[in-house]
Amino acid sequence: METNLARLAELAHDRLGDHPSLFFEGTWHSSHRMHERSQHLAHGLVRLGIAPGDRVVVIMANAPEVTILYHAIWRAGAAVTPVVFLVTAPELRHIIDDSGATAVFTTPEILPKVVEALEGRSLPVVVLGEADGTHVSFADLEKDTEVLPIVDRSPDDLAALMYTGGTTGRSKGVALSHENLAYSGKASRARSHVDGITRGQISLPLSHAFGLLVTVGAMHVPEAGSTVLQRWFEPKSFLDLAVEHRSQTFAVVPSMLAMMLQFPLEELDLSELRYVYSGAAPLSPAVREDFERRVPSVTVMEGYGCTETGGIVSGTPPLEPRPGTVGKVVDDVELRIVGPDGTDVPAGEDGEIVVRGPNVMRGYWRGEPLGDGGWFHTGDVGRLDSDGYLTIVDRIKDLIIRGGYNVYPRDVEDALLAHPQVSMAAVVGRPDPRLGEEVVAFVSLAEGASVGEEELIAFTKERLAAHKYPRSVTIVPAIPLTSVGKLDRKRLRATVKADAD
Repeated sequence: METNLARLAELAHDRLGDHPSLFFEGTWHSSHRMHERSQHLAHGLVRLGIAPGDRVVVIMANAPEVTILYHAIWRAGAAVTPVVFLVTAPELRHIIDDSGATAVFTTPEILPKVVEALEGRSLPVVVLGEADGTHVSFADLEKDTEVLPIVDRSPDDLAALMYTGGTTGRSKGVALSHENLAYSGKASRARSHVDGITRGQISLPLSHAFGLLVTVGAMHVPEAGSTVLQRWFEPKSFLDLAVEHRSQTFAVVPSMLAMMLQFPLEELDLSELRYVYSGAAPLSPAVREDFERRVPSVTVMEGYGCTETGGIVSGTPPLEPRPGTVGKVVDDVELRIVGPDGTDVPAGEDGEIVVRGPNVMRGYWRGEPLGDGGWFHTGDVGRLDSDGYLTIVDRIKDLIIRGGYNVYPRDVEDALLAHPQVSMAAVVGRPDPRLGEEVVAFVSLAEGASVGEEELIAFTKERLAAHKYPRSVTIVPAIPLTSVGKLDRKRLRATVKADAD
């Protein structure tokens, strides 16, 4: 298999021909023009001083230029360091310093944060759009008329250095090779492909592992298609775009689906929508069932992966979905479910998910190579059924131990989300002198809801074991989310600790 991402992009362009490829904010961008722009931009990067192996920080909201830039960086033999634009200046400073970045690409609205992060550092900053004259213009780099030949890269060479969210401390760089990403993209497309499904829609950050997987997966499509791209997720306009462009697929995280449920889906013409791919976090059965009920043409399909596995481990076979699972492990990836002693547990029992394969990183940046025979310990609890379908239970670190009993937050959240007036829910543990931890919940309500906290506690008490139901429920205007739409348990734990103090 070809692993050089720049060469894969060129092969895809030659195979699929010129076609309307990307719709963004009122404009169609052709595949040929985007490929041509990346070829010229790659030459501009070399003129800027970027050399093979260099890391280039990209901190931008979604735009066609993000994909063009990724391809140009790979063509020049350098590595992408994507950063979600919602990070703070200190977080960005850590990423720039730790990665040893040689340049930063950004946009005018994010530029002040970049300038703050670069205080005392001398790096070229390239700005897409109106620059202030003290930084390099993206457009000027694109003006190079020469086409840069593809720089050879070995399968093990660095293609992307992605920083984890840092929920347990300073974020760590995940070193993904050309082979890691090329394989992940191929596996994702092989698992999800259905003939005739060619119109997709996405507002996931292209800087996130899921968004990058979609980007690389496009190099493996067997037939020409189009994508509607949103700068960032806004549910009403996202749905309007789906109606306008007769989108057949969505790529989303669970919180996006929950937000869309607040709109009158039955009144919208979403009859062309066939598959909704949900990933990056566990999906509540209540949210999935409600979306499929209100949009009858849709099958919601879950997948599972993490940054360290190139964004994919398993995916739902479109013609053989098993609701509540994240599908089957993709080809050539090995997966085990192990107990605390590291031995495999029987089918149907919970344990830690460990994986090995061509998608798995070689190790963390500036850290030790992956040990244990190449097995990556995900920190996620899951189970396999007898047919090989994987179910995600929860994160090990999110486990609440109440009076010696294990409580997985997802079980409690799913129970709360079964209430028709609950829009989103998040559960964490609160230190308790008698029990060790107590189960506490935060919920946001649907518009017009009138349910109270005591009623919600009673609702869960009917559905959960005595040690699981929350002893307190706090109704909040909105559940805090991370920059990629996951529940921000770190912030909620800080809130609970501050209240306890």
